[in-house]
Amino acid sequence: MSNQRNTAGLDRFDRRILEVLQADGRISNQALAEAVNLSPSPCLRRVRALEAAGLITGYRAEVDARALGYGLVALLLISMDKHTPERFANFEARVAELPEVQECLLITGQEADYQLRIAAVDMDDYQRLLLQHITRIEGVSGVHSSFVLRRVMHDRVLPPR
Repeated sequence: MSNQRNTAGLDRFDRRILEVLQADGRISNQALAEAVNLSPSPCLRRVRALEAAGLITGYRAEVDARALGYGLVALLLISMDKHTPERFANFEARVAELPEVQECLLITGQEADYQLRIAAVDMDDYQRLLLQHITRIEGVSGVHSSFVLRRVMHDRVLPPR
């Protein structure tokens, strides 16, 4: 089953609402309404409908990992020994318990099954996480680490189709 939502019913107002909210999730309804050229009540109804339809999945603050003391970002390619639903479910549940794991993607096209994005204080913290937690998850047969030198681009705004 796909997580893709039906976007065929989106009109120009809905698309613009999605664009503006992705750029500024804290915008007031009044300012949003002005930005999309609607009055506040219909704008709010549209936002609630987009939330109910699953097109808007949440709101959150982005924080600076370095300012919080996380000086290292690692990308891990994880290989599993068996490709069974139980093995994958166990791995996913275990990494979800680790707050340092910022993202977990089930992937294809590599010699790996998952890609993780990890935030660590430093190399010692990363080594602790890797050796005491990730490599001890049942089924993990290989780990390849890469370290982020610099974030070149980070743009989370998706143009609605």
